[in-house]
Amino acid sequence: MGVGVVLAAAGSSQRMGGGTNKILLPLEGTPILAYSLSTFAQCPFVAQIVIVARREDMAAVEGLAQEWGKKVSVVEGGRERQESVYLGLQALGPDIEWVLVHDAARPFVTQEMIENVLAACKEHSAATVAVPVTDTIKVVEGDLVQKTLPRDKLWAVQTPQAFLRELLVSAHQSAAAEGVIVTDDCALVERFGGRVVVVSGDYSNIKITTAADLGRGGGKVAAPLIGYGFDVHRMVTGRRLVLAGVEIPYELGLLGHSDADVAAHAVSDALLGAAGLGDIGDLFPDTDPKYAGADSMVLLGEVVQLLNEHGLRPWNVDLTIVAQKPKLSPWKDKMRRGLGKVLGLPESRVGLKFTTTEGLGFTGRGEGIAAHAVVSLIKV
Repeated sequence: MGVGVVLAAAGSSQRMGGGTNKILLPLEGTPILAYSLSTFAQCPFVAQIVIVARREDMAAVEGLAQEWGKKVSVVEGGRERQESVYLGLQALGPDIEWVLVHDAARPFVTQEMIENVLAACKEHSAATVAVPVTDTIKVVEGDLVQKTLPRDKLWAVQTPQAFLRELLVSAHQSAAAEGVIVTDDCALVERFGGRVVVVSGDYSNIKITTAADLGRGGGKVAAPLIGYGFDVHRMVTGRRLVLAGVEIPYELGLLGHSDADVAAHAVSDALLGAAGLGDIGDLFPDTDPKYAGADSMVLLGEVVQLLNEHGLRPWNVDLTIVAQKPKLSPWKDKMRRGLGKVLGLPESRVGLKFTTTEGLGFTGRGEGIAAHAVVSLIKV
């Protein structure tokens, strides 16, 4: 059965100002709507796209939709986003079993996000992309703080959100019957007994809401901050071999004050260097006993948090591990996933390579392992 998409584009854009619907405003010369429309339309598994638009925007939106032929149609939206999505669901063909709902004002969605959330949906019936919250969230009444929420359990939900169609339709119908209004489709499914799983999104997948967001360009800046990191540790007996958080079975391990994970160390130093915030020796000195045997991926997470406090986020990483032995390729995917999770990056922006030195030097003789990392940071 087919996959359909509902693109929610019927908002009033009141916070944007200027009178024009934000999804029609140019971003680097292209209407905002065209970005997400193009991304979904080029997914080979998407059979149908329905754009839900305001009456006054219908002609302009239909003009953008023409490029994609019969695969894309446009329908008029309702008074609230919830009503608009339901109208979009009704416009999907009878052969559509799975549906993706996406805010047209999120132009930086990627095919990887779409594929990941759809795969999770097909396993669990409902899924959404989301990112861990990096700010401390407080419940406030008036100007008085009532409660501070535990940040480690908070995620900022984005779109696309994916559902078994009959599940989402049923949730919308129940909400309409009871007069329930919520802010996203997952909340509808949750309210009426459904379970929603979370798939890692991307901090660059912002929703264009105000004029300032147009300048952010989803975190794409003309001159990102670039950093380089290098680390090396000696191979010895009686130690574990840990690289990018993955323990590799081998008769030798890396010697160091922490777990001696050269990969995590090189990435940490590259991030700190790009931000001008020193190096891991400054943050986690080997003279401090509390870092003895420390998990270097946890320390990498602390580096990312420090960057967040300075208004910076990783955009991509390119890591090369230099080792004659052992053969590391069987653990490549696990390493990339681990790095992506800690850095808040999709795997498409985590480069990882392994190389030898053809028997030359200390790495060639198996005396040690080295790692080189290059990263870029964006301002948010």
